[in-house]
Amino acid sequence: MRPENQSSVSQFLLLGLPIPPGQQGGFFTLFLSMYLTTVLGNLLIILLIRLDSRLHTPMYFFLSHLAFSDVSLSSVTVPKMLMNMQTRQQSISHVGCISQLYFFILFASIDNFLLAVMAYDRYVAVCHPLHYTSIMREGLCLLLVAGCWILSCVRGLLHTILLVRLSFSADITIPHFYCDLVALLKVSCSDVFLNKLMIFTEAGMLFFLAFVVILGSYIRIGTIILRVPSTKRLHKAFSTCGSHLCVVLLYYMTVAGVYFFSSSWGSKDIIASVMYTVVTPMLNPFIYSLRNRDIKQALDMCVHKFKFFKQQS
Repeated sequence: MRPENQSSVSQFLLLGLPIPPGQQGGFFTLFLSMYLTTVLGNLLIILLIRLDSRLHTPMYFFLSHLAFSDVSLSSVTVPKMLMNMQTRQQSISHVGCISQLYFFILFASIDNFLLAVMAYDRYVAVCHPLHYTSIMREGLCLLLVAGCWILSCVRGLLHTILLVRLSFSADITIPHFYCDLVALLKVSCSDVFLNKLMIFTEAGMLFFLAFVVILGSYIRIGTIILRVPSTKRLHKAFSTCGSHLCVVLLYYMTVAGVYFFSSSWGSKDIIASVMYTVVTPMLNPFIYSLRNRDIKQALDMCVHKFKFFKQQS
């Protein structure tokens, strides 16, 4: 494209979800309910972990950070999507788009790294139960979480800086409901070879590393259990790892649907993105609480305390 046909872009246009105009109201109510459920559910998990001393363990420490990351990931994309659906004004400023991209990469990366850290924690709990407290000590847990945040911040900055150097035409339309990196690269009029190379090398390497940690942890757990198979050991292992395994499967299936099995941005890819950014963060609190006795006990304790203080007042 010739230089005179390029300009400093002040805003982008998000096409949003492929919803017929007559159904916008119904979908707005649906996504608003899902977002509020995500926020309330994950904040409740964080509150219970903070208030109940029985939940001050490495597993719930990592879970509290995962819950915060899920709330933040949904808050990066969903409120803007809801506002666009309500106002029918689908524009987003250049600064807003770049900021949304950075925070999306940040919190999506934290989710990925935390799931790997939690898989290692479950491996230690099942395979080395007698040494669990000495291995998963407080200093190591803090170091692992700090590493997740630092790596995620660096990833977000790296891809954001590489994107800022690109040029876009004056009237740019993004066929998505948020500023996704791949979608932005598709509509750029600059050479995006370096950006794509960084995605396939750095992003692919870190994604693959986290996946290998998760896969290796569960292979080792399965090997230990199958050495002396018994119903009691299987039930104990499932109660220890079942929630995390469900979250891992849900997370990686949706990520694979968005970034690995899509040829172009169409309705199927947007549906997978909705699963990844809206549905998965909403389901995580239910997955971790429905079959979790500790969370249920902490919730009961908080309810009883609330009733007690209410009666006293």
